[in-house]
Amino acid sequence: MKTLETGQIAPEFTLDSTNGEKLSLSEILASGPALLAFYKVTCPTCQLTLPFLDRLQGGPFRLFAISQDDADRVREFNDAFDTNLPTLIDKASDGYPVSNAFGITHVPSMFLVEPDRRVSWSWVGFQKRQLEELARRAGRSIFRPGEQVPESKSG
Repeated sequence: MKTLETGQIAPEFTLDSTNGEKLSLSEILASGPALLAFYKVTCPTCQLTLPFLDRLQGGPFRLFAISQDDADRVREFNDAFDTNLPTLIDKASDGYPVSNAFGITHVPSMFLVEPDRRVSWSWVGFQKRQLEELARRAGRSIFRPGEQVPESKSG
């Protein structure tokens, strides 16, 4: 299966959050569009990307990280990389059902999902230009002046 692309419909899902609450895609989208960022805590490209995504919070869409790790490792990641994204857990013990439904083959994989579940933006890996486009959509700044940011890094 290919990774979902712009224009496709995101599959419905329900996952546990790091605090144990269950949250479905329908519940997430009830208050508007959402960016879903799939990642693994040991992925160097994810370690680069998620702190930048964290800067988009408070914009016109909600942000949710979807980790392929357990809640304890997510909390360690958040502390180490100074992120505060609400995070859902796609469990290895369940066979990563949501990652598989989205066709994830590499992380980070990101999807901006509209309330009708249509994907309006998607990207795999890190590319500065793509993240700047996402930030423009959010009306936010993602990179700070003087920051040394690579042009790209594959996932």
